[in-house]
Amino acid sequence: MIPSRSRFLALASSLLLALALGGPGQAQADATKPLKVGVSAGPYGDILREAARLSAAEGLKAEIIEFSDWNLPNAALQAGDIDLNNFQHKFYLANQIKARNYELVGLEDSILVPAGIHSKKFTKISDIPAGSKVAIPNDPTNAARALLLLEKAGLIKLKPNAGLSAGLTDVVENPRRIQIIEIDAAQLARSLDDVAAAFVSSNYAYLAGLDLDKALVAEAADAQAKPYFTLLFAARADRKDDPRIRKFIEIYRSQPVKDFIAAKFKGSILPAW
Repeated sequence: MIPSRSRFLALASSLLLALALGGPGQAQADATKPLKVGVSAGPYGDILREAARLSAAEGLKAEIIEFSDWNLPNAALQAGDIDLNNFQHKFYLANQIKARNYELVGLEDSILVPAGIHSKKFTKISDIPAGSKVAIPNDPTNAARALLLLEKAGLIKLKPNAGLSAGLTDVVENPRRIQIIEIDAAQLARSLDDVAAAFVSSNYAYLAGLDLDKALVAEAADAQAKPYFTLLFAARADRKDDPRIRKFIEIYRSQPVKDFIAAKFKGSILPAW
């Protein structure tokens, strides 16, 4: 039986609407694919893999994808190559959105990751000789964190209220003529053989066997400092309410994952929920 013209048009319209909305067939196909979660290489991935193990038991398969370059997880997220990432604090995300016009949004907090000024050569800040090299991250927001910590240590003084917009041009006092060099965050722990000290975040410090308790100076884990080193999940703005993303974050922010963090990292990384 050949359908009438009106019925044919109605069926065609329904099909186009279903495709536009990602109809039932497409939604089902997407649901069978693993949720791709991006992360920087290191212990953050260990936590995500534990969450993925738990989510698999609830029928949600997640694939954890590690990146060695901090610029790549957001680029991959924007391009749709991954569904979610968890490696950055809100200031880094805001800077990337502004600099690259990304349509990304921050979601729930994940972990607290304080950083420290570490050294293989000195045990006290006061022992660092004049003219020494000190390494900091080369991305703007984490460079600012490092400069604020160097100021806390008494090595430099910044312009008033420089905050997380601080850069090298905001250093107004440097009595020991410290040479501040900017390098990739992933290389900071390795640079300790060549510099007097370096700012190293907890993920890379953990991989390098550096103990935050033995840092020359560390970020204070208090309410005022927490925004500087609290990581959060990020997604594309058009995916922020995706049920699978929300379910994975809920599983991540659960007591079993909190217990895993406590057992594995012994306080160097802390849950933010």
